[in-house]
Amino acid sequence: MRSVETAVEQRRGRKLLQYAGTTAGVAALSAVLHEWGQPFDTVNIALVYLFPVLFSAVYWGLVPSFYAAAAGMLAFDYFFVPPLHSFSVADLRYLLSFAVYLAVAALTATLAARLKQQVKLSKEREAHTAALYALSRQMTAVGEIKALLDNIARQVSETVGAQIAIYLPGGRSELARTAWSPGDHAFGQGESAMVIAKWVLEHGRMAGRGTGTLGEFPGLFVPLRTEERTYGVIAVRADGETLSADTRRLLEAFGGLAATAIARVKLSEEAKLAQLTAESERIRTALLDSVSHELRTPLATIIGSATGLIEGDEVFSPADRLELLGTIRDGALRMNRLVTNLLGMVKLESGMLALRRDWVDAEDMIGVVLAQVKGFVGRRRIDVRIQEPAPYFPGDEVLLEQVLVNIVSNAIKYSPDGSDIVIAVRQSGSWVRISVADNGTGIADADRERIFDKFYRGSRTSGTTGTGLGLAICKGIVEAHGGTITAAPRAERGTLVTVALPAGDPEMPEGWQRQEEEV
Repeated sequence: MRSVETAVEQRRGRKLLQYAGTTAGVAALSAVLHEWGQPFDTVNIALVYLFPVLFSAVYWGLVPSFYAAAAGMLAFDYFFVPPLHSFSVADLRYLLSFAVYLAVAALTATLAARLKQQVKLSKEREAHTAALYALSRQMTAVGEIKALLDNIARQVSETVGAQIAIYLPGGRSELARTAWSPGDHAFGQGESAMVIAKWVLEHGRMAGRGTGTLGEFPGLFVPLRTEERTYGVIAVRADGETLSADTRRLLEAFGGLAATAIARVKLSEEAKLAQLTAESERIRTALLDSVSHELRTPLATIIGSATGLIEGDEVFSPADRLELLGTIRDGALRMNRLVTNLLGMVKLESGMLALRRDWVDAEDMIGVVLAQVKGFVGRRRIDVRIQEPAPYFPGDEVLLEQVLVNIVSNAIKYSPDGSDIVIAVRQSGSWVRISVADNGTGIADADRERIFDKFYRGSRTSGTTGTGLGLAICKGIVEAHGGTITAAPRAERGTLVTVALPAGDPEMPEGWQRQEEEV
Protein backbone atom coordinates (compact mmCIF):
# COMPACT_ATOMS: atom_id res chain seq x y z
CA MET A 1 0.00 0.00 0.00
CA ARG A 2 2.81 2.36 0.84
CA SER A 3 4.45 1.72 -2.52
CA VAL A 4 1.18 2.59 -4.30
CA GLU A 5 0.90 5.90 -2.38
CA THR A 6 4.53 6.69 -3.16
CA ALA A 7 3.96 6.08 -6.88
CA VAL A 8 0.86 8.35 -6.87
CA GLU A 9 2.79 11.12 -5.08
CA GLN A 10 5.63 10.84 -7.57
CA ARG A 11 3.27 11.15 -10.54
CA ARG A 12 1.56 14.15 -8.93
CA GLY A 13 4.91 15.82 -8.36
CA ARG A 14 5.91 15.28 -12.00
CA LYS A 15 2.62 16.82 -13.21
CA LEU A 16 3.08 19.89 -11.01
CA LEU A 17 6.63 20.28 -12.27
CA GLN A 18 5.39 20.12 -15.88
CA TYR A 19 2.73 22.78 -15.37
CA ALA A 20 5.15 24.99 -13.44
CA GLY A 21 7.70 24.66 -16.25
CA THR A 22 5.08 25.52 -18.87
CA THR A 23 3.98 28.57 -16.90
CA ALA A 24 7.58 29.71 -16.46
CA GLY A 25 8.28 29.23 -20.16
CA VAL A 26 5.26 31.27 -21.26
CA ALA A 27 6.13 33.99 -18.73
CA ALA A 28 9.75 34.19 -19.91
CA LEU A 29 8.67 34.30 -23.55
CA SER A 30 6.15 37.06 -22.75
CA ALA A 31 8.82 39.11 -20.99
CA VAL A 32 11.19 38.82 -23.94
CA LEU A 33 8.49 39.69 -26.50
CA HIS A 34 7.21 42.61 -24.40
CA GLU A 35 10.70 44.05 -24.24
CA TRP A 36 11.88 43.47 -27.82
CA GLY A 37 8.82 42.35 -29.81
CA GLN A 38 7.19 45.71 -30.51
CA PRO A 39 8.51 45.92 -34.09
CA PHE A 40 6.78 42.59 -34.96
CA ASP A 41 3.20 42.23 -36.09
CA THR A 42 0.71 40.71 -33.68
CA VAL A 43 0.30 37.72 -36.02
CA ASN A 44 4.01 36.92 -35.80
CA ILE A 45 3.91 37.30 -32.03
CA ALA A 46 0.98 34.86 -31.84
CA LEU A 47 2.94 32.34 -33.87
CA VAL A 48 5.89 32.62 -31.47
CA TYR A 49 3.56 31.53 -28.65
CA LEU A 50 3.23 28.16 -30.43
CA PHE A 51 6.77 27.18 -29.32
CA PRO A 52 5.79 26.40 -25.69
CA VAL A 53 2.89 24.36 -27.08
CA LEU A 54 5.20 22.28 -29.28
CA PHE A 55 7.76 21.88 -26.50
CA SER A 56 5.11 20.69 -24.03
CA ALA A 57 3.59 18.28 -26.55
CA VAL A 58 6.95 16.70 -27.39
CA TYR A 59 8.36 16.39 -23.88
CA TRP A 60 5.37 16.34 -21.52
CA GLY A 61 2.31 15.20 -23.41
CA LEU A 62 -1.01 16.44 -24.75
CA VAL A 63 -2.62 17.95 -21.62
CA PRO A 64 0.40 20.16 -20.71
CA SER A 65 0.46 21.34 -24.35
CA PHE A 66 -3.21 22.43 -24.12
CA TYR A 67 -2.36 24.24 -20.92
CA ALA A 68 0.54 25.96 -22.74
CA ALA A 69 -1.83 27.00 -25.54
CA ALA A 70 -4.30 28.53 -23.09
CA ALA A 71 -1.55 30.27 -21.12
CA GLY A 72 -0.01 31.62 -24.34
CA MET A 73 -3.37 32.97 -25.55
CA LEU A 74 -3.97 34.76 -22.25
CA ALA A 75 -0.45 36.23 -22.26
CA PHE A 76 -0.85 37.37 -25.88
CA ASP A 77 -4.18 39.06 -25.01
CA TYR A 78 -2.80 40.73 -21.88
CA PHE A 79 0.45 42.12 -23.36
CA PHE A 80 -0.19 42.65 -27.07
CA VAL A 81 -3.96 43.00 -27.79
CA PRO A 82 -5.51 46.46 -27.14
CA PRO A 83 -6.36 47.50 -24.56
CA LEU A 84 -2.93 46.43 -23.20
CA HIS A 85 -2.50 44.94 -19.75
CA SER A 86 -6.08 43.84 -19.74
CA PHE A 87 -7.92 40.66 -20.67
CA SER A 88 -10.69 42.61 -22.40
CA VAL A 89 -10.74 42.94 -26.21
CA ALA A 90 -11.49 46.19 -27.99
CA ASP A 91 -11.75 44.68 -31.46
CA LEU A 92 -14.04 41.64 -31.54
CA ARG A 93 -12.19 40.30 -34.59
CA TYR A 94 -9.46 39.20 -32.21
CA LEU A 95 -11.88 36.60 -30.83
CA LEU A 96 -11.73 34.86 -34.21
CA SER A 97 -7.92 35.14 -34.08
CA PHE A 98 -7.95 33.54 -30.63
CA ALA A 99 -10.13 30.70 -31.89
CA VAL A 100 -7.84 30.10 -34.88
CA TYR A 101 -4.81 30.24 -32.58
CA LEU A 102 -6.31 27.69 -30.21
CA ALA A 103 -7.29 25.41 -33.13
CA VAL A 104 -3.80 25.60 -34.64
CA ALA A 105 -2.23 25.05 -31.22
CA ALA A 106 -4.50 22.08 -30.51
CA LEU A 107 -3.84 20.54 -33.94
CA THR A 108 -0.09 21.10 -33.63
CA ALA A 109 0.00 19.70 -30.09
CA THR A 110 -2.05 16.67 -31.12
CA LEU A 111 0.22 15.90 -34.07
CA ALA A 112 3.36 16.40 -32.00
CA ALA A 113 2.03 14.26 -29.15
CA ARG A 114 0.92 11.57 -31.60
CA LEU A 115 4.33 11.60 -33.28
CA LYS A 116 5.98 11.33 -29.88
CA GLN A 117 3.71 8.42 -28.95
CA GLN A 118 4.48 6.64 -32.22
CA VAL A 119 8.22 7.07 -31.65
CA LYS A 120 7.80 5.77 -28.11
CA LEU A 121 5.79 2.78 -29.32
CA SER A 122 8.36 2.05 -32.03
CA LYS A 123 11.15 2.10 -29.48
CA GLU A 124 9.15 -0.09 -27.11
CA ARG A 125 8.38 -2.59 -29.87
CA GLU A 126 12.01 -2.60 -30.91
CA ALA A 127 13.01 -3.21 -27.30
CA HIS A 128 10.37 -5.93 -26.97
CA THR A 129 11.56 -7.64 -30.14
CA ALA A 130 15.16 -7.45 -28.96
CA ALA A 131 14.13 -8.84 -25.57
CA LEU A 132 12.23 -11.72 -27.18
CA TYR A 133 15.17 -12.48 -29.45
CA ALA A 134 17.64 -12.34 -26.55
CA LEU A 135 15.45 -14.59 -24.43
CA SER A 136 14.93 -17.13 -27.23
CA ARG A 137 18.67 -17.18 -27.94
CA GLN A 138 19.52 -17.69 -24.27
CA MET A 139 16.90 -20.39 -23.80
CA THR A 140 18.32 -22.52 -26.60
CA ALA A 141 21.63 -22.74 -24.72
CA VAL A 142 20.11 -23.78 -21.37
CA GLY A 143 19.42 -27.44 -20.71
CA GLU A 144 18.33 -27.40 -17.06
CA ILE A 145 14.92 -26.30 -15.78
CA LYS A 146 16.07 -24.22 -12.77
CA ALA A 147 18.67 -22.28 -14.75
CA LEU A 148 16.13 -21.76 -17.55
CA LEU A 149 13.50 -20.33 -15.19
CA ASP A 150 16.00 -18.03 -13.45
CA ASN A 151 17.07 -16.74 -16.85
CA ILE A 152 13.47 -16.12 -17.89
CA ALA A 153 12.62 -14.32 -14.63
CA ARG A 154 15.63 -12.03 -14.91
CA GLN A 155 15.04 -11.21 -18.59
CA VAL A 156 11.31 -10.51 -18.19
CA SER A 157 11.90 -8.40 -15.08
CA GLU A 158 14.49 -6.27 -16.89
CA THR A 159 12.20 -5.84 -19.90
CA VAL A 160 8.95 -4.82 -18.15
CA GLY A 161 10.63 -3.20 -15.13
CA ALA A 162 8.66 -5.13 -12.51
CA GLN A 163 9.04 -8.00 -10.06
CA ILE A 164 8.52 -11.47 -11.52
CA ALA A 165 7.55 -14.84 -10.01
CA ILE A 166 7.27 -18.14 -11.90
CA TYR A 167 5.13 -21.06 -10.70
CA LEU A 168 5.42 -24.68 -11.79
CA PRO A 169 3.44 -27.73 -10.64
CA GLY A 170 5.34 -29.91 -8.19
CA GLY A 171 5.58 -33.66 -7.81
CA ARG A 172 2.02 -33.97 -6.42
CA SER A 173 0.60 -31.49 -8.97
CA GLU A 174 0.74 -28.77 -6.29
CA LEU A 175 1.79 -25.38 -7.58
CA ALA A 176 5.01 -23.96 -6.18
CA ARG A 177 6.91 -20.73 -6.71
CA THR A 178 9.97 -22.03 -8.53
CA ALA A 179 11.83 -18.89 -9.71
CA TRP A 180 11.71 -15.14 -9.16
CA SER A 181 13.49 -12.00 -10.29
CA PRO A 182 16.30 -10.41 -8.26
CA GLY A 183 15.17 -8.01 -5.56
CA ASP A 184 12.02 -8.41 -3.45
CA HIS A 185 11.83 -12.19 -3.12
CA ALA A 186 8.54 -12.03 -1.18
CA PHE A 187 6.43 -11.24 -4.25
CA GLY A 188 4.05 -14.07 -5.15
CA GLN A 189 4.34 -16.00 -1.88
CA GLY A 190 0.95 -15.10 -0.43
CA GLU A 191 -2.00 -17.46 -0.36
CA SER A 192 -4.08 -15.22 -2.64
CA ALA A 193 -1.34 -15.18 -5.27
CA MET A 194 -1.07 -18.97 -5.13
CA VAL A 195 -4.85 -19.31 -5.58
CA ILE A 196 -4.85 -17.04 -8.65
CA ALA A 197 -1.83 -18.81 -10.11
CA LYS A 198 -3.54 -22.18 -9.65
CA TRP A 199 -6.68 -20.86 -11.38
CA VAL A 200 -4.59 -19.60 -14.32
CA LEU A 201 -2.81 -22.95 -14.56
CA GLU A 202 -6.09 -24.85 -14.62
CA HIS A 203 -7.92 -22.58 -17.08
CA GLY A 204 -4.99 -21.41 -19.26
CA ARG A 205 -6.13 -17.74 -19.23
CA MET A 206 -4.68 -14.52 -17.83
CA ALA A 207 -5.95 -13.12 -14.55
CA GLY A 208 -5.20 -10.18 -12.28
CA ARG A 209 -4.62 -6.50 -12.97
CA GLY A 210 -6.25 -5.26 -16.18
CA THR A 211 -8.21 -8.48 -16.90
CA GLY A 212 -11.80 -9.57 -16.34
CA THR A 213 -10.76 -11.99 -13.57
CA LEU A 214 -9.70 -10.47 -10.21
CA GLY A 215 -8.73 -7.25 -11.96
CA GLU A 216 -8.05 -5.42 -8.69
CA PHE A 217 -5.26 -7.74 -7.60
CA PRO A 218 -1.85 -5.96 -7.74
CA GLY A 219 -0.34 -8.35 -10.24
CA LEU A 220 -0.90 -9.92 -13.66
CA PHE A 221 -0.77 -13.72 -14.01
CA VAL A 222 0.07 -15.11 -17.46
CA PRO A 223 -0.05 -18.84 -18.33
CA LEU A 224 3.04 -20.53 -19.77
CA ARG A 225 1.31 -22.61 -22.39
CA THR A 226 1.75 -24.25 -25.74
CA GLU A 227 -0.91 -25.69 -27.99
CA GLU A 228 -0.78 -28.98 -26.08
CA ARG A 229 -0.71 -27.97 -22.40
CA THR A 230 0.01 -25.32 -19.77
CA TYR A 231 3.37 -25.80 -18.07
CA GLY A 232 3.25 -23.04 -15.46
CA VAL A 233 2.37 -19.43 -14.63
CA ILE A 234 4.38 -16.21 -14.65
CA ALA A 235 3.24 -13.39 -12.33
CA VAL A 236 4.15 -9.72 -12.89
CA ARG A 237 3.85 -7.13 -10.13
CA ALA A 238 1.67 -4.16 -11.20
CA ASP A 239 1.12 -1.90 -8.18
CA GLY A 240 -1.02 1.18 -8.78
CA GLU A 241 -1.33 0.96 -12.57
CA THR A 242 -2.66 -1.29 -15.30
CA LEU A 243 -0.16 -2.76 -17.70
CA SER A 244 -0.59 -1.59 -21.28
CA ALA A 245 -1.96 -3.80 -24.03
CA ASP A 246 1.49 -3.97 -25.63
CA THR A 247 3.02 -5.08 -22.35
CA ARG A 248 0.39 -7.78 -21.92
CA ARG A 249 1.00 -9.01 -25.46
CA LEU A 250 4.72 -9.03 -24.73
CA LEU A 251 4.13 -11.07 -21.58
CA GLU A 252 2.02 -13.51 -23.58
CA ALA A 253 4.88 -13.86 -26.06
CA PHE A 254 7.30 -14.39 -23.19
CA GLY A 255 4.95 -17.01 -21.78
CA GLY A 256 4.82 -18.86 -25.10
CA LEU A 257 8.60 -18.81 -25.46
CA ALA A 258 9.07 -19.96 -21.88
CA ALA A 259 6.54 -22.78 -22.30
CA THR A 260 8.25 -23.94 -25.49
CA ALA A 261 11.63 -23.91 -23.76
CA ILE A 262 10.27 -25.82 -20.75
CA ALA A 263 8.70 -28.38 -23.09
CA ARG A 264 12.01 -28.74 -24.91
CA VAL A 265 13.95 -29.30 -21.68
CA LYS A 266 11.38 -31.79 -20.38
CA LEU A 267 11.44 -33.70 -23.68
CA SER A 268 15.23 -33.70 -23.55
CA GLU A 269 15.18 -35.07 -19.99
CA GLU A 270 12.64 -37.71 -20.98
CA ALA A 271 14.76 -38.66 -23.99
CA LYS A 272 17.83 -38.99 -21.78
CA LEU A 273 15.87 -41.11 -19.32
CA ALA A 274 14.61 -43.32 -22.13
CA GLN A 275 18.13 -43.64 -23.48
CA LEU A 276 19.47 -44.55 -20.05
CA THR A 277 16.68 -47.07 -19.58
CA ALA A 278 17.38 -48.63 -22.96
CA GLU A 279 21.11 -48.69 -22.26
CA SER A 280 20.52 -50.26 -18.83
CA GLU A 281 18.28 -52.88 -20.40
CA ARG A 282 20.88 -53.60 -23.06
CA ILE A 283 23.64 -53.92 -20.46
CA ARG A 284 21.43 -56.11 -18.25
CA THR A 285 20.65 -58.40 -21.19
CA ALA A 286 24.30 -58.56 -22.21
CA LEU A 287 25.36 -59.24 -18.63
CA LEU A 288 22.84 -62.05 -18.18
CA ASP A 289 23.75 -63.62 -21.53
CA SER A 290 27.46 -63.40 -20.88
CA VAL A 291 27.35 -64.56 -17.28
CA SER A 292 24.97 -67.43 -17.97
CA HIS A 293 27.15 -68.62 -20.84
CA GLU A 294 30.40 -68.14 -18.96
CA LEU A 295 29.15 -69.89 -15.83
CA ARG A 296 27.42 -72.78 -17.61
CA THR A 297 30.58 -74.15 -19.20
CA PRO A 298 32.86 -74.31 -16.10
CA LEU A 299 29.95 -75.48 -13.93
CA ALA A 300 29.20 -78.32 -16.34
CA THR A 301 32.91 -79.22 -16.38
CA ILE A 302 33.17 -79.15 -12.58
CA ILE A 303 29.98 -81.18 -12.10
CA GLY A 304 30.97 -83.76 -14.72
CA SER A 305 34.48 -84.19 -13.35
CA ALA A 306 33.32 -84.38 -9.73
CA THR A 307 30.57 -86.88 -10.65
CA GLY A 308 33.11 -89.01 -12.48
CA LEU A 309 35.41 -89.04 -9.48
CA ILE A 310 32.57 -89.98 -7.10
CA GLU A 311 30.89 -92.65 -9.19
CA GLY A 312 33.87 -94.14 -11.03
CA ASP A 313 36.67 -94.05 -8.51
CA GLU A 314 37.76 -97.61 -9.36
CA VAL A 315 37.67 -96.97 -13.12
CA PHE A 316 40.09 -94.05 -13.22
CA SER A 317 43.81 -94.40 -12.81
CA PRO A 318 45.74 -91.98 -10.57
CA ALA A 319 46.71 -89.98 -13.67
CA ASP A 320 43.07 -89.76 -14.77
CA ARG A 321 41.98 -88.63 -11.34
CA LEU A 322 44.72 -86.00 -11.33
CA GLU A 323 43.55 -84.75 -14.73
CA LEU A 324 39.93 -84.53 -13.53
CA LEU A 325 41.02 -82.64 -10.43
CA GLY A 326 42.98 -80.26 -12.64
CA THR A 327 39.85 -79.75 -14.77
CA ILE A 328 37.84 -78.94 -11.63
CA ARG A 329 40.52 -76.49 -10.53
CA ASP A 330 40.61 -74.77 -13.95
CA GLY A 331 36.81 -74.44 -13.95
CA ALA A 332 36.84 -72.99 -10.45
CA LEU A 333 39.59 -70.51 -11.40
CA ARG A 334 37.61 -69.47 -14.46
CA MET A 335 34.52 -68.86 -12.34
CA ASN A 336 36.62 -66.98 -9.79
CA ARG A 337 37.97 -64.66 -12.52
CA LEU A 338 34.43 -64.01 -13.76
CA VAL A 339 33.13 -63.19 -10.27
CA THR A 340 36.18 -61.00 -9.61
CA ASN A 341 35.55 -59.07 -12.82
CA LEU A 342 31.87 -58.63 -12.02
CA LEU A 343 32.64 -57.34 -8.53
CA GLY A 344 35.31 -55.05 -9.94
CA MET A 345 32.87 -53.59 -12.47
CA VAL A 346 30.27 -53.03 -9.74
CA LYS A 347 32.83 -51.14 -7.65
CA LEU A 348 33.88 -49.03 -10.63
CA GLU A 349 30.31 -48.16 -11.61
CA SER A 350 29.24 -47.32 -8.06
CA GLY A 351 32.34 -45.27 -7.24
CA MET A 352 33.23 -47.62 -4.37
CA LEU A 353 36.64 -48.48 -5.77
CA ALA A 354 39.19 -47.38 -3.17
CA LEU A 355 42.92 -47.65 -3.78
CA ARG A 356 45.07 -49.16 -1.06
CA ARG A 357 48.11 -47.05 -1.64
CA ASP A 358 51.52 -48.58 -1.27
CA TRP A 359 54.81 -48.91 -3.12
CA VAL A 360 54.76 -51.75 -5.66
CA ASP A 361 57.76 -53.86 -6.67
CA ALA A 362 57.26 -54.60 -10.38
CA GLU A 363 59.22 -57.87 -10.19
CA ASP A 364 57.17 -59.25 -7.28
CA MET A 365 53.91 -58.21 -8.96
CA ILE A 366 54.82 -59.99 -12.21
CA GLY A 367 55.71 -63.10 -10.21
CA VAL A 368 52.27 -63.16 -8.57
CA VAL A 369 50.58 -62.69 -11.96
CA LEU A 370 52.52 -65.59 -13.50
CA ALA A 371 51.52 -67.83 -10.59
CA GLN A 372 47.83 -67.01 -11.12
CA VAL A 373 47.86 -67.75 -14.89
CA LYS A 374 50.13 -70.78 -14.63
CA GLY A 375 47.24 -73.26 -14.67
CA PHE A 376 45.99 -72.36 -18.15
CA VAL A 377 49.11 -71.22 -20.00
CA GLY A 378 49.20 -74.52 -21.88
CA ARG A 379 52.08 -74.86 -24.32
CA ARG A 380 52.57 -71.12 -24.72
CA ARG A 381 55.86 -69.56 -23.62
CA ILE A 382 55.85 -66.43 -21.44
CA ASP A 383 58.98 -64.27 -21.71
CA VAL A 384 59.41 -61.70 -18.92
CA ARG A 385 61.72 -58.74 -19.50
CA ILE A 386 62.10 -56.41 -16.51
CA GLN A 387 64.43 -53.43 -16.51
CA GLU A 388 67.28 -53.60 -14.01
CA PRO A 389 66.92 -52.53 -11.31
CA ALA A 390 63.23 -53.43 -11.12
CA PRO A 391 61.08 -50.27 -10.98
CA TYR A 392 59.21 -49.27 -7.83
CA PHE A 393 56.07 -47.22 -8.30
CA PRO A 394 53.04 -46.22 -6.18
CA GLY A 395 49.77 -48.09 -6.57
CA ASP A 396 47.35 -50.71 -5.29
CA GLU A 397 49.21 -53.97 -5.88
CA VAL A 398 46.14 -56.21 -5.66
CA LEU A 399 44.17 -54.20 -8.24
CA LEU A 400 47.17 -53.87 -10.55
CA GLU A 401 47.67 -57.64 -10.34
CA GLN A 402 44.04 -58.02 -11.44
CA VAL A 403 44.74 -55.73 -14.40
CA LEU A 404 47.73 -57.77 -15.53
CA VAL A 405 45.95 -61.10 -14.96
CA ASN A 406 43.13 -59.94 -17.25
CA ILE A 407 45.56 -58.73 -19.94
CA VAL A 408 47.74 -61.83 -19.81
CA SER A 409 44.65 -64.09 -19.76
CA ASN A 410 43.42 -62.41 -22.93
CA ALA A 411 46.84 -62.88 -24.53
CA ILE A 412 46.77 -66.60 -23.64
CA LYS A 413 43.15 -67.01 -24.75
CA TYR A 414 43.67 -65.50 -28.22
CA SER A 415 47.17 -66.91 -28.93
CA PRO A 416 47.80 -70.30 -30.55
CA ASP A 417 49.70 -73.08 -28.76
CA GLY A 418 53.46 -72.80 -29.10
CA SER A 419 53.41 -68.99 -29.48
CA ASP A 420 55.35 -66.51 -27.36
CA ILE A 421 53.89 -63.94 -24.97
CA VAL A 422 56.24 -61.15 -23.93
CA ILE A 423 55.76 -59.18 -20.69
CA ALA A 424 58.05 -56.14 -20.51
CA VAL A 425 58.47 -53.61 -17.69
CA ARG A 426 60.54 -50.47 -18.02
CA GLN A 427 60.69 -46.97 -16.58
CA SER A 428 61.04 -43.96 -18.85
CA GLY A 429 61.09 -40.57 -17.16
CA SER A 430 58.16 -40.19 -14.79
CA TRP A 431 56.26 -43.21 -16.16
CA VAL A 432 56.47 -46.95 -15.63
CA ARG A 433 55.27 -48.84 -18.72
CA ILE A 434 54.11 -52.46 -18.56
CA SER A 435 53.44 -54.07 -21.94
CA VAL A 436 52.03 -57.47 -22.89
CA ALA A 437 52.61 -58.62 -26.48
CA ASP A 438 51.16 -61.75 -28.08
CA ASN A 439 51.04 -63.45 -31.48
CA GLY A 440 47.28 -63.96 -31.50
CA THR A 441 44.44 -62.90 -33.76
CA GLY A 442 45.04 -59.18 -33.20
CA ILE A 443 42.54 -56.33 -33.04
CA ALA A 444 40.75 -54.97 -36.09
CA ASP A 445 41.11 -51.24 -36.80
CA ALA A 446 37.36 -50.75 -36.33
CA ASP A 447 37.52 -52.32 -32.84
CA ARG A 448 40.52 -50.43 -31.51
CA GLU A 449 38.53 -47.45 -30.13
CA ARG A 450 35.85 -49.59 -28.45
CA ILE A 451 37.89 -52.51 -27.17
CA PHE A 452 37.84 -51.04 -23.62
CA ASP A 453 34.04 -50.54 -23.54
CA LYS A 454 31.86 -52.69 -21.30
CA PHE A 455 30.54 -55.90 -22.88
CA TYR A 456 32.18 -55.08 -26.20
CA ARG A 457 33.93 -57.92 -27.95
CA GLY A 458 35.94 -57.51 -31.13
CA SER A 459 34.96 -58.91 -34.48
CA ARG A 460 37.82 -61.45 -34.34
CA THR A 461 36.72 -63.03 -31.03
CA SER A 462 34.02 -65.27 -32.48
CA GLY A 463 34.32 -68.82 -31.15
CA THR A 464 36.14 -67.69 -28.01
CA THR A 465 34.15 -67.29 -24.79
CA GLY A 466 34.20 -64.09 -22.77
CA THR A 467 32.06 -61.35 -21.21
CA GLY A 468 33.76 -58.24 -22.56
CA LEU A 469 34.39 -56.96 -19.02
CA GLY A 470 38.09 -57.64 -18.52
CA LEU A 471 39.58 -54.73 -20.48
CA ALA A 472 36.87 -52.34 -19.28
CA ILE A 473 37.84 -53.12 -15.67
CA CYS A 474 41.52 -52.73 -16.56
CA LYS A 475 40.83 -49.26 -17.98
CA GLY A 476 38.90 -48.18 -14.87
CA ILE A 477 41.61 -49.37 -12.47
CA VAL A 478 44.45 -47.85 -14.49
CA GLU A 479 42.70 -44.50 -14.83
CA ALA A 480 42.00 -44.52 -11.07
CA HIS A 481 45.79 -44.68 -10.66
CA GLY A 482 46.21 -41.69 -12.98
CA GLY A 483 47.56 -43.83 -15.82
CA THR A 484 46.58 -44.88 -19.34
CA ILE A 485 46.02 -48.15 -21.16
CA THR A 486 46.24 -48.64 -24.93
CA ALA A 487 45.94 -51.53 -27.37
CA ALA A 488 47.70 -51.57 -30.73
CA PRO A 489 48.63 -54.16 -33.39
CA ARG A 490 52.14 -55.57 -33.29
CA ALA A 491 54.43 -55.06 -36.23
CA GLU A 492 54.57 -58.81 -36.98
CA ARG A 493 51.30 -60.33 -35.74
CA GLY A 494 49.11 -60.08 -32.67
CA THR A 495 48.38 -57.34 -30.15
CA LEU A 496 50.42 -55.06 -27.89
CA VAL A 497 48.65 -53.81 -24.75
CA THR A 498 50.55 -51.11 -22.83
CA VAL A 499 49.80 -49.83 -19.33
CA ALA A 500 51.47 -46.54 -18.35
CA LEU A 501 51.50 -45.65 -14.62
CA PRO A 502 53.02 -42.66 -12.81
CA ALA A 503 56.42 -43.56 -11.41
CA GLY A 504 55.86 -41.41 -8.31
CA ASP A 505 58.26 -39.33 -6.26
CA PRO A 506 61.21 -41.29 -4.86
CA GLU A 507 61.06 -39.00 -1.81
CA MET A 508 57.81 -40.78 -0.75
CA PRO A 509 55.02 -38.22 -1.21
CA GLU A 510 52.55 -37.61 1.60
CA GLY A 511 49.92 -40.33 1.92
CA TRP A 512 52.09 -43.16 0.58
CA GLN A 513 53.84 -45.75 2.72
CA ARG A 514 56.87 -47.54 1.43
CA GLN A 515 57.77 -50.92 2.80
CA GLU A 516 61.36 -50.71 3.91
CA GLU A 517 63.44 -53.85 4.01
CA GLU A 518 65.20 -54.65 7.24
CA VAL A 519 68.93 -54.60 6.90
